[in-house]
Amino acid sequence: MSGIGEVLWRPSAERAQKAQITRFRQRAAERAGRSLDDYAQLWAWSVEDPAAFWDLVWDFGEVLGEKGSVVVEDLDRMPGARWFPGARLNFARNLLRRCDDAPALVGRDENGRRRALSYAELHAEVSRCQQALIEAGVEVGDRVAAYMPNTLETVVAMLATTALGAVWSSCSPDFGVQAALDRLGQIEPKVLVAADGYRYAGKDRPVLERVRALRRAIPSLRRVLLVRHLSGRPVDGEGGIEDLRPWSEEVSARDAGPIRFEELSFDHPVYILYSSGTTGLPKAIVHGAGGTLLQHLKELRLHTDLRADERIAYYTTCGWMMWNWLVSSLAVGATVVLIDGSPLHPSETRLFDLVDEERLNVLGTSAKWIALVEKRGLRPRRTHRLRHLRALLSTGSPLAPEGFDWVYREVAEDLQLASISGGTDIVSCFALGDPAGPVRRGEIQVRGLGMAVEVYDEEGHPLGPGEAGELVCTRPFPSMPVSFFGDDDGSRYRGAYFEYFAGVWRHGDWVELTPHGGLVIHGRSDATLNPGGVRIGTAEIYRIVENLDEVLEAVVVGQQWKDDVRVILFVRLREGATFDEDLEQRIRVRIREEASPHHVPHVILPVPDIPRTVSGKISEIAVRRVLHGQPLSNRDALANPEALEYFRDRPELRAPN
Repeated sequence: MSGIGEVLWRPSAERAQKAQITRFRQRAAERAGRSLDDYAQLWAWSVEDPAAFWDLVWDFGEVLGEKGSVVVEDLDRMPGARWFPGARLNFARNLLRRCDDAPALVGRDENGRRRALSYAELHAEVSRCQQALIEAGVEVGDRVAAYMPNTLETVVAMLATTALGAVWSSCSPDFGVQAALDRLGQIEPKVLVAADGYRYAGKDRPVLERVRALRRAIPSLRRVLLVRHLSGRPVDGEGGIEDLRPWSEEVSARDAGPIRFEELSFDHPVYILYSSGTTGLPKAIVHGAGGTLLQHLKELRLHTDLRADERIAYYTTCGWMMWNWLVSSLAVGATVVLIDGSPLHPSETRLFDLVDEERLNVLGTSAKWIALVEKRGLRPRRTHRLRHLRALLSTGSPLAPEGFDWVYREVAEDLQLASISGGTDIVSCFALGDPAGPVRRGEIQVRGLGMAVEVYDEEGHPLGPGEAGELVCTRPFPSMPVSFFGDDDGSRYRGAYFEYFAGVWRHGDWVELTPHGGLVIHGRSDATLNPGGVRIGTAEIYRIVENLDEVLEAVVVGQQWKDDVRVILFVRLREGATFDEDLEQRIRVRIREEASPHHVPHVILPVPDIPRTVSGKISEIAVRRVLHGQPLSNRDALANPEALEYFRDRPELRAPN
């Protein structure tokens, strides 16, 4: 791909010197007993001596708790390594280390309403909520679930839960009843924190009946704490459902007191997150308190350079792991800005408006949003001040090189653009930013510290720079899942990550290392295409096609055809655009010239909509299953399952008899 690797930004010498990762590298060199002159040497040390590295992360992150005398046991076992086996800590205590008048949380909704809590006020709210949980019988190890928008109450309830040593799990209220049950019903929660509705794209969307349905369908629930989110909507227990308790009475009306922090083991469960697959129940992935905390402190302080009193926002729902990642910014002492509703309402400039209004230092979003606002012709550097913004983070899918160009052309020249990649499975990242290093066009800057990321071919042989293959991690790291919920013998956990390459974590991304030490992601390896035996990534096609003015978005899949695979491309056009022979030919020529003849689709078809998961990711797997007439057992994992009808019974796609 032309232009990949060109340096678009480099921090000033002063900025690089002041970055926390520079100070960390100096301390790491002292522990290593040798010079570590650049990021490459620091990364190499971090994976060669993980015990020394993670011990330093604990100290540098100023973790509150007893570390114990041993950093890791059984380091050669994966899975099976035990990190900080003698440690005792509490996750919420580390996020609530401040208790002063500095702003902790700011909530912003579509209507322009702004609510804020100082760290002292946050302590008081957590205390009140914790009392309600204790009254409901919540104890160490119990589960508390949420069906909530991205609001202050959601964070308060999570902190109250994890302070008690209970386990937090959440999904967004745009999940249908069955999709929510497929997730929360697995884990037998004792309490559900729920909203009566949410607002999106200018419309109120009441969900009280869904909450009642969840209450009836989950027998383990003892109580529902119901938050009034839509003005004027009922929030009491009418309708014959007991234990729907208004938050205003059960939480807000209490007197604040000391918070109870249960000091527990390093791998004590803190979160349960869910995969978003469309074939079978989502995996209920259990993450430990210590591993989550250490990884997030490392990524926020070293890879993002976040500091106390800075302000950070990430556009996310409570059903995406980036919410968990964002909220850990409290452990740094930063101000977390929670954005609820649509990123394009009431204006398509909403996120940039918030950058100015909230004086954001770090904004996180998705590659899809960057592509969308680029298509809409936004030029924020001409319409907004953006003078506090120093870092823009992007994840969810690979960020195209043209997205890099747009950011540096239309947002800011002096800005760290960090494309980051990881997943729910590790509640963190495998590859992300380096605040003291250059940003190169189309590349993720670096492999994460302490993450022994390599690229393997299908036989398990390591590949060098420029060769595409499977993203793997060859050594243990603290934020590996503790388990899958209900997987008593660990067989599902091992099967998910370690059976393809024995003893090596296979993540499922199709990637290549670059000569600069960065990473290029070509898509999911289970969605790669293999026409004529040539394996190619879907991201290469998306990058080219979505750069055409007429195309809003696309989905590309492989279809079994006459003992081979043929490439099928579906395009969703912008309003007013027409799909005709000219556009089809331009798509084919562009793909042939900018990628290769192997990438050129056999069939190109327009569709009015494309199925995506409730977390916003395009579901190539769902489209592929429909094309092959295979059942889709978990339609509720899709935000718009009706879109699948556009892919059924198309004459152009019928396989020969």
